[in-house]
Amino acid sequence: MAMRNRGHAIRVLDKPAAHRYEITMKIEVLADPESVARRGAALVAAAARAAVAERGQFLFAVSGGHTPWQMLRFLAGEDMPWSKTHVFQVDERVAPPGDPDRNWTHLRESLLVNAPLPTNSLHAMPVEDDDLETAAKRYAAVLVALAGTPPTLDLVHLGLGPDGHTASLVPDDPVLDMTAADVGLTGIYMGRRRMTLTFPVLDRARAILWLTTGTDKADMLRRLRDGDRTIPAGRVNGARATLICDAAAAGT
Repeated sequence: MAMRNRGHAIRVLDKPAAHRYEITMKIEVLADPESVARRGAALVAAAARAAVAERGQFLFAVSGGHTPWQMLRFLAGEDMPWSKTHVFQVDERVAPPGDPDRNWTHLRESLLVNAPLPTNSLHAMPVEDDDLETAAKRYAAVLVALAGTPPTLDLVHLGLGPDGHTASLVPDDPVLDMTAADVGLTGIYMGRRRMTLTFPVLDRARAILWLTTGTDKADMLRRLRDGDRTIPAGRVNGARATLICDAAAAGT
């Protein structure tokens, strides 16, 4: 199976001073979404083993989407230290239990059915609470309890929307400017409010893993690769990031 693997150094020097920065992002282009999911699973497992060897636990946050859910199913076949792994949600729609819009529904099906992850090591965002502001603070407290102060996750998986959003950090939402909290709430976006990790906790992560597939992501992937901070995804620190995409998303 053909694969291109390259480090991509990005320099942005022709923007206003507030937007000048330099990042290095590792980029791999694979043939199709299944290959992306399998490669993602291998990278997650390697990161897990390294984290447990160094710090005794693996703290992993995962976003929703068909490719990451497939990645999690493949992860069940990898050499994973499940008993020392904690899995968090990057974001979640405010919806009732079991709703097909919920990332949690698919996360449970992908992991708990296929992998020996202890049920108390899978941490759901409490979007069913009536008081969502308090619920967000409670989830932030879970992060602190397991990942320290301020919380530092070992690996965060992110996706990329056709409008440039990542997590539920969506264009023009006030959550983009939230700097004093690690968990925030959006306004209504595509029919739902969302609970999401914010830029501060994403940028503290020891590593970021982007998975991107499909032709509808090609333009935004190019802008992400080029360090375009005018899209939400482009504001995530890329210094410790790996991007795995398929040929369609890469435009090849």
